[in-house]
Amino acid sequence: MSTDGWKNFGQYGADRDRGNVHGKVALGRALEDALERMIIEGGIKSPPSTRRGLMARMRYLMEHRGGREALAEALADAGSSANPATLRAWRHGLRMPRPVNLEAIDTAYWTLRARNVLANPQILKDHLNNGGRGTKVEIHPINQQVVDEPRRRDNLRIRPLQVRYVWDEAVDALTTGDITKMEEIWDDIIADLDSDWGAYTYVSHIGLGA
Repeated sequence: MSTDGWKNFGQYGADRDRGNVHGKVALGRALEDALERMIIEGGIKSPPSTRRGLMARMRYLMEHRGGREALAEALADAGSSANPATLRAWRHGLRMPRPVNLEAIDTAYWTLRARNVLANPQILKDHLNNGGRGTKVEIHPINQQVVDEPRRRDNLRIRPLQVRYVWDEAVDALTTGDITKMEEIWDDIIADLDSDWGAYTYVSHIGLGA
């Protein structure tokens, strides 16, 4: 298939695999995955069932805006509640909550952490910019097995790229849902490939090393 064939994606069966998508879609998914990893990997590591884990979660909830409300909501959803004295005992590790309350504390913590990270896109931008070093992008070509045999490109391979300078705009496009901008960014990224860059307009997966 020539590069021009990708302008009519699906003409030769590539759309038979729903995992084959435009790079702008795959890039958005990869950014969402990176954001989720950042939320989890940057969070509290100690399990909530340990004194250390409990105290860390309670400290976060009590010291961050919206934390008390998030905890009260999680407790209410669990059919429970806690008075100020109980909250202090939990915070200082003097009393271990019942399992249902412990789960509510953990839920409230992760909900609030995700909310705080999402409210500050600069955190993700800095993470991806990596001090100017950028982020490794691994581009997986579409699944060729669903393409009509005479039109397959079995020589396509995974292409790694170290990508810089696009991440601020990419995160802004993600947060605003600007799919047109995401397409422009994807075109900029694959322009760094060789003359066969058009074969990566559509992909099966994009991995971010962040």
